[in-house]
Amino acid sequence: MMNKPSLILRTTGFFLMPLLFLFSIFLFLRGHNESGGGFIAGLVASAAVALHLFFSGIASAKRLLGFDPRDLMGAGLLISLASGFISMIYGKALFTAVWGTVNLPILGKVKIGTPLLFDLGVYFVVIGAVLGILLSLAEAEE
Repeated sequence: MMNKPSLILRTTGFFLMPLLFLFSIFLFLRGHNESGGGFIAGLVASAAVALHLFFSGIASAKRLLGFDPRDLMGAGLLISLASGFISMIYGKALFTAVWGTVNLPILGKVKIGTPLLFDLGVYFVVIGAVLGILLSLAEAEE
């Protein structure tokens, strides 16, 4: 059974969690031009949920997720696989990058491609795998 976490851990965790999620999104979106991407962003997002697990407990961490991490892994694999087949629709080789522009209300024209979709799948797989392992270990400890 877990001991009650200290006031310092609960307070800092409460403020650090949203910052870690924002940093995760930053790393995810930055990954195509510089270092970063789906893998490291998924690790940072998993660290945010792990921090919540440490200061709040297993039940609260599962409520925060709202789904089984294994489902997230499956969805991530399907998204990554789908990104590879999109290029075949355009007559290109499997996993060849396909780019297009989307007009968003605030941002204007944004260039989006299949590498971003692939990274999204990797992001989901990494979060699902890491949190699946962490939650299994935490449940085994109790």
